[in-house]
Amino acid sequence: MAQIIDMPKLSDTMSVGTLVKWLKKEGDPVKSGDMLAEVETDKATMELESFFDGTLLRLFAPAGSQVAIGSPLCAIGQPGEIVATPAAPPPATSAPAPVAAPTAAPPPAPAAPAPTSAPALSPSAAAAPAGRIRISPLARKLAEEAGVDSSRLTGSGPGGRIVRADVLTASQQPATPVPASTRPPAAPAGSGEVWAWRSVLDRSAVQPETTAPLSNMRATIARRLVESKTTIPHCYLELEVDAAPLTALRAHLNAGLGPDGVRLSINDFILKASAAALRAVPAVNSSWDAAGIRYHGAAHVAFAVAIDDGLITPVIRNTDRKTLFQISTEAKDLGKRAREKKLAPAEFTGGTFCVSNLGMMGITRFTAIINPPNAAILAVGATVRRPVAQGDAIVIGERLSLTLSCDHRVVDGALGARFLNALKDHLEHPALLLL
Repeated sequence: MAQIIDMPKLSDTMSVGTLVKWLKKEGDPVKSGDMLAEVETDKATMELESFFDGTLLRLFAPAGSQVAIGSPLCAIGQPGEIVATPAAPPPATSAPAPVAAPTAAPPPAPAAPAPTSAPALSPSAAAAPAGRIRISPLARKLAEEAGVDSSRLTGSGPGGRIVRADVLTASQQPATPVPASTRPPAAPAGSGEVWAWRSVLDRSAVQPETTAPLSNMRATIARRLVESKTTIPHCYLELEVDAAPLTALRAHLNAGLGPDGVRLSINDFILKASAAALRAVPAVNSSWDAAGIRYHGAAHVAFAVAIDDGLITPVIRNTDRKTLFQISTEAKDLGKRAREKKLAPAEFTGGTFCVSNLGMMGITRFTAIINPPNAAILAVGATVRRPVAQGDAIVIGERLSLTLSCDHRVVDGALGARFLNALKDHLEHPALLLL
């Protein structure tokens, strides 16, 4: 009897999954452990594994469709076996046609099977400024590596998506030069990748008036943030840290260990110090539960990573038991795979505390929304050089702003203040973090 493979629940907040592409086709032999398809959840893109041996008899959902949890995806059985169409077909909807989005950063879109005809560079695609580019994560990565301008490609996938084959074909063709008169002016030095410079003389519309459909990730983030902000009584505590000892130690370590490929970030120290502070004030390492306050025995510190279509929080488990260098290595690996949407569910769930750092983007201070079920989240700003009082003298100091958002049902002001002061003590004496 044929085995029906349903859409699994691949994350704790998943309700539907996007079938990015099939890795097998009807009639292919399948063994237990083979990967059948790539599925995009609200948090990551993961492979769907087969737990049966046999032949892939039927595909019930096309690539690019959204399928509800529990709905059938495919059937595996013996060659020649007849498989009836499921009584309740999957609520799959073909991906919508390209829609111009109000942001410059394109969210990841599902990939599709290889095209039957070669794609071509399209002048009309290039003439849509600020338009959303519908491109699969793999195609986007290949385009960046090959130096291909994806905004000038015509996608051959469903709904006009740019897929892997489109990029590979374009990378073998000479690029059509853009007339100098139509090229946007170069960004001023020091502006960075984040901001696009626009001429003050430009009187055209800021961007097209459009509505972009919500991705699984963006819809989940919206729901969880509203839930957090409306059901958790947030209170905020702010404290400044003397960051001079920290920046001096970091510079010293990076200079000495640089030839060995070691480069520590300020965030590595923050993660290690946060775990040490949780051990010093363990009541913050807790969460609200209907049955009472749950106190966690291990400090699993998560950190926020911005990706194309939202935010994800990879978790460094048992952070307090790891060295600064272990934390640094693990954070870099998790951050890279988070941006590639390659994290396994176990790598972004189960955190007991969270750190959100916008210092690298020049933000000096901000407040963060608690990531349930955590009882607190730490917002870290940029290190700022400014005049400070040192005894009776005014000197130039380095100050770092920390803001703790607390679930007041669990962490009241006094408890949160104890945690922040423990954190400050470790950051102002960073040599302790090397032990």
